[in-house]
Amino acid sequence: MVSRNKSDSSMREKFQMLRSITNSHAESETSIIADASKYIKKLKKKVEEINNVATSEQYFCDPTDPMVTVETLENGFLINITSRKNDGGMLVCLLEAFEDLGLDVVEARVSCTNSFSMHAVGSSNYDDGESMDAEAVKQAVEVAVTTWSDGHDPKW
Repeated sequence: MVSRNKSDSSMREKFQMLRSITNSHAESETSIIADASKYIKKLKKKVEEINNVATSEQYFCDPTDPMVTVETLENGFLINITSRKNDGGMLVCLLEAFEDLGLDVVEARVSCTNSFSMHAVGSSNYDDGESMDAEAVKQAVEVAVTTWSDGHDPKW
C-alpha cells in the first residue's frame, strides 16, 4: 500500500513537472500529455526552421561553393565539381565549357539529386600537340560555373 502511494505521488510530480515545462494549464493527465505533444511538435518545427536558415546561410557565406578541382592525368584531366546549388542547366553549361576548351568527356559521373556533383575525365582533342595545363582547365571551369550561377536565380 505504501509503495503504491509512493508511486502515485511520484507520477503526480512528473505530470506537474511536464505541465510546467510545457506551460500547460490542463488539469487532467490526458490533457497534459496532449499539450506536451503539441509542445514537442512546435519544438520540432522550430528545429527545422533553424536548420533551414543555417543551410541558407551556408549558401550565401561559403566561399568554397562550388568546389572545383582538376588533376592532370596521362591523357587528360580528372575534373571534380561539387556544389550545394542545383538548378537546371549547370551540366549543359559545364559540357559547353569542356567543348570550348577542346576536351572530350571520356567518362563522367553526375549527381543532381539535391546538390550537384560531377566527376569527369576529359581528354584533349587537339591533334596538333597543343597542350593545356590543369590550372587553365580549372579556371575555365570556374568561370563557366560562375557565369552560370550569375545567370540563374537560386530556387530557395
